[in-house]
Amino acid sequence: MMSDTDATDERETEEHGSSYRVRLPGFGADRSIGLGDAVSSAARALGFHPCGGCAQRAAALNRWVVFTR
Repeated sequence: MMSDTDATDERETEEHGSSYRVRLPGFGADRSIGLGDAVSSAARALGFHPCGGCAQRAAALNRWVVFTR
């Protein structure tokens, strides 16, 4: 029988592929977030406008590293 945690991990694996998982205690997000999403959010907050390659780079970074709670 699959627990809720296992089901969540399975969904995250499907979303982010095989990647390095970094656990951050006290991380505020209820879901996992990829490195590319974190970098994109920080860049937008600093006033940078996304270019055509930004989405591709963010997707590649998301596949590489995922931050979880």
